[in-house]
Order: sequence, then C-alpha cells, then structure tokens
Amino acid sequence: MADFAALRRLMLESQIKTNKVTDGRVHQALLAVPREDFVPEALKSVAYVDEDLSIGGGRYLVEPRVFARMLQEAAINPGDAVLDLGAGSGYTAAVLAHLAGKVVALEAEAGLADKAKAAVAALGLGNVTVVVGDMARGHAAAAPYDVVLIEASVPEVPAALFAQLAEGGRLIAVLRDGPIGVATLYTKVGGIVGRRPLFDAATPALPGFARPAAFVF
Repeated sequence: MADFAALRRLMLESQIKTNKVTDGRVHQALLAVPREDFVPEALKSVAYVDEDLSIGGGRYLVEPRVFARMLQEAAINPGDAVLDLGAGSGYTAAVLAHLAGKVVALEAEAGLADKAKAAVAALGLGNVTVVVGDMARGHAAAAPYDVVLIEASVPEVPAALFAQLAEGGRLIAVLRDGPIGVATLYTKVGGIVGRRPLFDAATPALPGFARPAAFVF
C-alpha cells in the first residue's frame, strides 16, 4: 500500500513550495487532508501527481500547485466565510475547512455532492455545508462571503457572484477562453470590484458557465 502521508509531504516540498507558495497555513491545510480519499479508486495511487485528475462527469480535481497558489492569493483568514464553487468530490472544501471559519460547498451534480458530504463527514469537518444548486448563481442564502473560490476555469465570472461578496471580499478564478487561462483575483472595495491577473493556468473548464450576454467583463 502506498505511503500517502509521505506522498503528501513530497507534494508539498516538490510542487507547492517550489511554486511560490510560502504561506504556512496553506501548507498545513494541504498536509491535513488525504487527497487520495477524493479521487476514484483507480486513481488513488496517483492522487498526488501534479496533474488535473478526472473525478468523472467531465469534472476534475485541479492540480495541486494551481490550487495551492489560488489559496494563498485568496488570503483566507480563520474567521472568513468561504463559498467553494464547483465543490466536486469535496477535496477543496476539506482543505478550505482548515483555513476558514465556515465553508459553503456548492455543487450542481447531486451525485458528486453526495460524495463530498460523505468524505467531509468522514473527516469530521463540522464547518463545511455541502449544497446542491446552479453554480453560476452562487448561494445567496448564506451570503455575504469573504472569499469565493471557483474550482476550475470559467470564461467570465457571473455578476451574481460579485453581488454575494462581502465588502473587502476576494473572488479567485481561472479565466479561460482558449488553450491557456489566467488565474485572476477580484477584490470588492467600496462596493466596486477590481481585478488583477496572477498567473497562467491550463485548468479544465467548469460546466454551466457559458458566456451569455448577461455576464460581465
């Protein structure tokens, strides 16, 4: 049987720390969550490779170095409320649970949401709530959020998600409408949302985020 704890440590040393991720809280959160518990059985042995891993239905677990960098840029505080959008099998929510005060994990696919609930419950993470809904609409019932993390890439960010950001809130997503996307940080200050490009990423697309005219630039 693979030594997953050793593989987790190797992931941190060879993929995370070498990619400008210096935040010790992010390091500890990644070490605390068994990534192998959130992938299909056939992929457990490669759970810590630096690749996007398919979890079925056209959905992926984002490669560790991209996810870790996004976490660091989001600057999550212990008391923050976080919307994890596109929760998939629950891995991102489990990591976020070690950084934030509460996490709402939003997922459109009921089957994936069930897996996320079971995995999070098995780890005893009581500050995570998994909900099923339209990801492009967010989850206004628990808004406002200090941080919104969009798991996977989207062509643009829907206005509804900016409306759910608290003052001073941060939204981070990979904007992609071609072969390479750009991880982008949005910040709401004085009710106005500004954005800053961070780094390139070839993150797979998140279904349900086509670019209708109602979406904002």
